[in-house]
Amino acid sequence: MTEVFIYDHVRTPRGRGKKDGALHEVPSVRLAAKTLEAIRDRNGLDTETVDDIIMGCVDPVMDAGAVIPKAAAFEAGYSTKAPGMQISRFCASGLDAVNFGAGKIAQGADDIVIAGGVESMSRVGLGMSGGAWFMDPSVNFPAYFMPQGVSADLIATKYGFSRTDVDAYAVESQKRAAHAWEKGWFDKSVIPVKDQNGLTILAKDEHMRPGTDMQALGSLNPSFQMPGEMGGFEAVGIQAHPEIERINYVHHAGNSSGIVDGASVVLLGSKAGGESMGKKPRARIRAFANIGSDPALMLTGPVDVTEKLLKRSDMSLADIDLFELNEAFAAVVLRYMQAFDIDHDRINVNGGAIAMGHPLGATGAMILGTVLDELERRDLNTALVTLCIGAGMGTATVIERV
Repeated sequence: MTEVFIYDHVRTPRGRGKKDGALHEVPSVRLAAKTLEAIRDRNGLDTETVDDIIMGCVDPVMDAGAVIPKAAAFEAGYSTKAPGMQISRFCASGLDAVNFGAGKIAQGADDIVIAGGVESMSRVGLGMSGGAWFMDPSVNFPAYFMPQGVSADLIATKYGFSRTDVDAYAVESQKRAAHAWEKGWFDKSVIPVKDQNGLTILAKDEHMRPGTDMQALGSLNPSFQMPGEMGGFEAVGIQAHPEIERINYVHHAGNSSGIVDGASVVLLGSKAGGESMGKKPRARIRAFANIGSDPALMLTGPVDVTEKLLKRSDMSLADIDLFELNEAFAAVVLRYMQAFDIDHDRINVNGGAIAMGHPLGATGAMILGTVLDELERRDLNTALVTLCIGAGMGTATVIERV
C-alpha cells in the first residue's frame, strides 16, 4: 500500500448560521472555492496535477447541490482536468472525504487529492435534503429515530452526566477556543473570507461567546424536553433502553454545537505526489475506520469506532498524544472521556464546536487540521480524530507526524 501524507490544510472562519451571520451572503460554492484558492496559492499547486477534489456536504441541495467541489473548482480557476466528487456521511462527511481520498492514494489510483467539506447552514437549512431516516416510518421505527438532542440527553441520563457536568464542559470549551484565538494558534490555517472588492467579510470564528459562565448557562431552558415529552421521543428512547425510567433533559443551545457556515480542505498526496509539488509532508494518515453503533443513543459511535480502529491498527490509547472529538453535544465528549478514562487535557485542547460551531460537512476536515497544528505546536506525534454521526455511526482517523 502506498503511504498517504498530509501536506497542508486550510479552513474558513465559521460564520453564524443565521441570515444576519457574516457569511450568509457567501454561497456554498464560493466558500468552497475560497479554500481551493488558498490551498493552491500557498502551495504553488499546479491544479492540472490534482487527481480529485472530494468534499463532504450533508445537505447538497439548492446552491450547495450539483457536485459542489467541481463547481467550486471552476470558480477557483482550477484546471478543467481536476475532477470533483461530493459525499455525505452526515457529520463525519469532511473527515470521510479525507479518508476516501487517502484510500484512493493508498491504492495507487491517485497521487494528489484535495479533500474536505463545506456547509452553508444559513442558506441551506439543516435537513433541507429530506430523507427516509426521519420521514419514512418503515425506516425510522427500526432505527429508533429521535432528534439528536434527545439522544444526547439519553446518553447523559444513561451515563450519569448532570446539568452541571455538561454546562461546565461547555464553559471550558469557550475558554479554550478564546485562548487559542488570542494566542494566534489558528492563524496559519484560517483564511479570511473576502468579498469581490477584496474587503474582509470574516476573519475569525463568529459563533464564540468567550464570556460564557455557569450562571449564564444556568438560565437557559433545556432545548429538547418538549420534543422528548410532547413529541413522544422519550418513549422511543426508553423502548430502546428500558433500564432508563425517564430522560433527564440537560442540553440546550449553550452546551450543544453551534449552527454555522464554513469550508475546509486538506491537501493529500503520495510521496511521489509531494515530490512533484516540491513539498515536504507534515503528517501521514496512519489508519481510519467507520462503524455502525446503537441507533437510539446515536452519538456514542466515537467510542465504538475508536475501539475498532485501535484494534485493527494494533495501537492502544497510550499511543495517542491528542484526541479531537467533535463537540456535537457536551455529553458526547464526556461519555468518550469516561469510556476511555481520558484526561481533559488530552482532548479538544483548543475548544470545539460548542464554542466555534459545527458546519456539518466541513467539520471533520477542520478538526483534523486543528489537531495537526496542535501536534506541531506541542512537538507531539500522534492524534486520533473522530465524530459522532446521525443514525448511529462513528468515523475515526489516526494521523502521525513525519
